[in-house]
Amino acid sequence: MQPENTDFGKAFEHLIFQEVIAYLSYSEKDKDLYYWRTTRGYEVDMILGEGEVAIEIKSSREIVSRHTKGLKAFKEDFPEARLIIVSLEEQPRLVNEVEVYPAMQFLKMLWNGEII
Repeated sequence: MQPENTDFGKAFEHLIFQEVIAYLSYSEKDKDLYYWRTTRGYEVDMILGEGEVAIEIKSSREIVSRHTKGLKAFKEDFPEARLIIVSLEEQPRLVNEVEVYPAMQFLKMLWNGEII
């Protein structure tokens, strides 16, 4: 399966979701996990806690400005939120004040308690 494949994208998103769910369970963190969408069509894949962390999952090798739109809209309602994109990029970086992490680095940070 290639990263450009729709099935790959769904599987990648599912993997990250399952890891976050497992982490919240094993760490006994009492944090809500939910999806966010506006009437204008902006959405974010995963919200942790009371809007503390917003995570978008992209099976892309290069994150560009348009990938941050949902997160930036979320930030308008939750100005203190930490904004993260999990992707297939090779190096972590910032895009429009959004933290972009390669999937493996994100998972290591998650299990080290560095995400929430």
